[in-house]
Amino acid sequence: MPNASGPGPVVQRAILISELQRLRIECGQAQDRVAAALDWSVSKLVRIEGGLVGVSATDLRALLRHYGLPPGDERVDVLIAIARDARQRGWWSLYQQELSPSRLRYIGYEFGAASIRAFRSTMIPGLLQTEEYANALTGQFVESPEEREVIVEVGVRRRDEILGRDDPPRLTMVVDEAVLRRRVGAPSDPGVMPRQLRHILDLLDRSLVSVRVIPFSAGAHSGMAGDFTILRFDDARLDDVLFQETVGGSTLTAVDRDARVSDHRDARVCDHRAVFERLQNGIALPAERTSAFIKEIIATMEADAGPCPPPARDLLSGRRKDRGLPRPSPGGGKPKAPSPSPAASREKVPPRR
Repeated sequence: MPNASGPGPVVQRAILISELQRLRIECGQAQDRVAAALDWSVSKLVRIEGGLVGVSATDLRALLRHYGLPPGDERVDVLIAIARDARQRGWWSLYQQELSPSRLRYIGYEFGAASIRAFRSTMIPGLLQTEEYANALTGQFVESPEEREVIVEVGVRRRDEILGRDDPPRLTMVVDEAVLRRRVGAPSDPGVMPRQLRHILDLLDRSLVSVRVIPFSAGAHSGMAGDFTILRFDDARLDDVLFQETVGGSTLTAVDRDARVSDHRDARVCDHRAVFERLQNGIALPAERTSAFIKEIIATMEADAGPCPPPARDLLSGRRKDRGLPRPSPGGGKPKAPSPSPAASREKVPPRR
């Protein structure tokens, strides 16, 4: 498993790919020329630079030597160490049969992000969701109980892995007012949404997230074109990653150094950065008004339905125990480690499923 304090294998692989592309471009060589010099097929180099396969230490040394980095060069040792970390498997690899490849890549990028910026028009951002909110919401989209359980379980694990760190990434969320007023869980349990909003207030009080609200009075705005998330990394070799998810599927956009494929991707990421800035700084209510705004909504909901008791039970306790996953803390903070079990050993060395 990746080091909890490191960026994780997906980000490490992206750093390695970026460096290999940069070295090749600086040498002024096309992929076919490099492949011929190393007696490789062109497809092998394409797969390595595309992140579709890992690269062995032997092949990496040969590639770096061709690019002019001799044995003993400090950069060679650094890149070999990065390649080794990139071959590890993150906790999300346990779900490779249940989740789409783009979703798995996104979770890997999210794990190593230094900042996470998201806009949501209809639902609470995943990292801020309580388990009962996620369960009530997912039940409207997914019929299979087993599939719903996995989706909620992954969401809880993502939240705990990100918010439970000593030094979590910077989270900035912009949401439409509709996100806060939609009574997810009603009519069967009208308390789900007030408890969800109180959870957000707790995160705000603990300075774990910044939330900005676009009120109905702002009218139409550019965020209505669709929800999106932008990830930023501490490593200057990586550009931002854009993630968009709809009912029809998800799209992950990562900028490539190769100009033949990067122009349209770069434009898409830049466009969404500009949209986020407009929403956050030009339309949303000031940050200092967020808590009061949410408290007003809670008061309205409780006036309609009465005070809301705490949730009755841990909805995923059985499933989480089966996979050896930690139970979330009530506030979404650092999870408690599970007791040793055969399932827990899978978490240390995930099987190739």
